[in-house]
Amino acid sequence: MPLRQTTGFVGSLLRLAGSDWPVPDYSTLCRRQRTLKVSLPYRGGRGPLNLLIDSTGIKAEGEGEWNARKHGGPKRRLWCKIHMGIDEETLEVRAVEVTTSNVGDAPMLPGLLDQIPPDQSVGSVIADDVYDTINLVQINLAKIANTVR
Repeated sequence: MPLRQTTGFVGSLLRLAGSDWPVPDYSTLCRRQRTLKVSLPYRGGRGPLNLLIDSTGIKAEGEGEWNARKHGGPKRRLWCKIHMGIDEETLEVRAVEVTTSNVGDAPMLPGLLDQIPPDQSVGSVIADDVYDTINLVQINLAKIANTVR
C-alpha cells in the first residue's frame, strides 16, 4: 500500500478504535523509513502450529468511483482479496497474500503455506471447503505429513 494511503488508513483505524494517538504525516514517514529497521518477532505458541486460513474482500475506491461521485455517472468498484493464515493459539497473522478479486482461494494455499518457516512444526491446516481440492490436499499433506494424523 502506498505510504500516503497507509497514513490515511492508520488514521481511520485509530479513529474507529476511539484512540487519539497522532499519526505521523507523509513527510515524516518518508524521512524516517530510510533508516527504520522493523523486526516483528513471532511470539510463538506451545506445540505445533495450527493454521487457520481464509480470505476476505476489501473494496478499494478507484478513480472510477471518485469520478462518478464528482461528475456523476456509473460507479465502478475495485475489489481486492486478502488471503490470510492465522495461528490458532496466538491469533498472529503468519501468512498473507493480497490479490485481485478474480483470483480464487484454492490456488493461494500453497503460497500461504510456503510462508511458514520450514523448521516450524505444522499440526493442522484448517480452511473452508473452497480450499478442499484433490491437488491441494496432496500438496499440503506432503508439506505437513510429519504432523498430520
